[in-house]
Amino acid sequence: MIYRFRASAFWRVAALALAFALVFSLAACGSKTEDTTDTETTTTEPVVEPTDLVLASTTSTQDSGLFDVLIPAFEEAYPEYKVEVIAVGTGEAIALGESKDADVLLVHARAKEDAFVEAGFGTERKDVMYNDFVLVGPASDPAGIKGMTVASDAFKKISEAGATFVSRGDDSGTHTKEKAIWKAAGIEPAGDWYLSAGQGMGDVLKLANEKLGYTLADRATYLNLMDTMDLEVLVEGDDILFNPYGVIPVTDATNMEGAQAFADWITSADGQAVIETYGVEKFGQPLFIPNAS
Repeated sequence: MIYRFRASAFWRVAALALAFALVFSLAACGSKTEDTTDTETTTTEPVVEPTDLVLASTTSTQDSGLFDVLIPAFEEAYPEYKVEVIAVGTGEAIALGESKDADVLLVHARAKEDAFVEAGFGTERKDVMYNDFVLVGPASDPAGIKGMTVASDAFKKISEAGATFVSRGDDSGTHTKEKAIWKAAGIEPAGDWYLSAGQGMGDVLKLANEKLGYTLADRATYLNLMDTMDLEVLVEGDDILFNPYGVIPVTDATNMEGAQAFADWITSADGQAVIETYGVEKFGQPLFIPNAS
């Protein structure tokens, strides 16, 4: 009797153990299946690193703040490219294109741009936008030029008065325009009153402000910085002060595809819309007028 009892108990225990083992085995299989399924569903595509795109442009586009909105918009539209901006004078930007140290140019000295393309350094030039230059100076206006409508006549009065004039002096688009106005005035500027800074637009405006002097500036940079200065717009509206910008992909650039993508985008409806709206909220007017055809 005792033997039977123990045997019966043994088989009951064994059956119970087997049942538990089966349950745990099934649970483990289900867990493994779920893990496999999760792994399969969470697999992502490999991240593609963007390629560098070198944009040589002017200090005016940088100092105006335009690139703070323009570059992120382009990179959002073309995440395969990461833009590196080299902000220098137009002359230096063009030299970077000639040496192929830049992939694409955004500059504003039309005669130099056309010569660059004609020499084979650029594939083509496209209109992008324009604004204008303004002659700014202290409110005291020692040369008495406020309200004049002919820029070359204003330059003559500054020279005759020996009033401080701060020049970019850097072969930039602004400097090129300034030299054209001096030429129209029949003057070769020289003397203690004429300061050649060799600096970008923002730095030249700050120096003119410190020296209580005059300077030629693009309107966009002036408006972007005017709250930090006491300089006023004294002469504007002359046809010679027109300031167009063009984009040029560099021939055989390191990143030709990126250069062409940037040129196509900035002249497209999307790129032109970014330009058209920049500055409106803060200044009540765009700082640049898009004019891509």
